[in-house]
Amino acid sequence: MQLILPKPGRYLVAVSGGIDSVCLLDILASNPDYQLTVAHFDHGIRPDSALDQAFVKSLAEKYNLPFLSEAGYLGPEASEDLARNARYNFLRRALEQTKSAAILTAHHQDDRLETLIINLIRGTGRLGVASIGETKEIKRPLLKVQKEELLSYAKTHNLSWREDASNSDQKYLRNYIRHHVLPKISNEDRAQLVRLMDRQLSLNKEIDYLTYRLLKQNDLNRLSTRNLSNLSYFESKELIAQWLRLNRLPGFNQLTIERLTLAAKTKRPGTRIDIYGKASARVEKGFLALIDSER
Repeated sequence: MQLILPKPGRYLVAVSGGIDSVCLLDILASNPDYQLTVAHFDHGIRPDSALDQAFVKSLAEKYNLPFLSEAGYLGPEASEDLARNARYNFLRRALEQTKSAAILTAHHQDDRLETLIINLIRGTGRLGVASIGETKEIKRPLLKVQKEELLSYAKTHNLSWREDASNSDQKYLRNYIRHHVLPKISNEDRAQLVRLMDRQLSLNKEIDYLTYRLLKQNDLNRLSTRNLSNLSYFESKELIAQWLRLNRLPGFNQLTIERLTLAAKTKRPGTRIDIYGKASARVEKGFLALIDSER
């Protein structure tokens, strides 16, 4: 397996109890360079989820590692986004509590490809094409590893894991892609898609850096329309999207970005544009300004 191992240090390992995270834990626990804490979040979505928590706790004991867990009680109707946000909120608190260098997750190459296809379907743009990557806070040692390799590793090392019954429920788009789309992609096409994601990840970093430099020249709540007038329509959309992210408004869609871009270039001062929730913007003389929609 081609692993992306982090430098020696203290890390928080996110373990769900599924085969992927069980393999990751087994690989890392045998390496004396790492001081690990096992972290498990019980979403409370399935009635048997407490059994996952007990299983992961037993794994931590098996490897003689400290264990942290939390229950979310999200209920069976919880969305994938809600579950993910709750899980990472817990992991970030645990990261701070344990003073670890980073969170380690078991996302692998198949996860990247599934997310890429989902994001292309949803039209999430360049960030969606880059799919799952690493950050300073979150490291993913298995990103170059295929699911088949993890299955082989688990069998070779006689590992046990918990099966999540919802993983076979094909009402979820991810599961449909996992069972019906990925198996039809050849190894050559898979490699090309991975190269596409890696190239886009590099491009994203460059675009983010350039847009951040432009935005540093502004009051963060106000975006200079002079900057926008010197940019193409596509470049303007990228700058506005980055502006919203820096203002902690990442939940926008492409239609909102297009409306904001068009308004900034063509609308009269005083024109108001809804973003989402209570967030909106107003065209001012020389600026596009964020405002509270209740004003």
